[in-house]
Amino acid sequence: MRFHTRKWVKPEDLNANGTLFGGKLLAWIDEEAALYSIIQLENSKVVTKYMSEINFMSSARQGDIVEIGIAVENFGKSSLTLKCEVRNKMTRETIIRVDNIIMVNLGEDGKSKPHGKTEIEFVKDRLAE
Repeated sequence: MRFHTRKWVKPEDLNANGTLFGGKLLAWIDEEAALYSIIQLENSKVVTKYMSEINFMSSARQGDIVEIGIAVENFGKSSLTLKCEVRNKMTRETIIRVDNIIMVNLGEDGKSKPHGKTEIEFVKDRLAE
């Protein structure tokens, strides 16, 4: 799993208990999954179809730095299935794992469209061509 993004937990990210608000973290995960999918599928029209059960294992407090990791589980015909792990860089604990996030590639008409991808591509390899 590659950890591409780090977030600094700020006061506006906290819940009433003074810890990272789960909804904020899920929004960060959804955004990271979308960005990853857009780059992999080379299409800015990608949507979240499904996110599996989530299980908060630990938390983060103001000032902590969390990092978000994404890995591809499967390439479907018009979808991409990802898994995600978020960890607290300060405590070295896993905050959450999401086993399945399904992102769908869309065409201009807003309907699912086959993407033709079968394996992970890295931008550095695309630039070399």
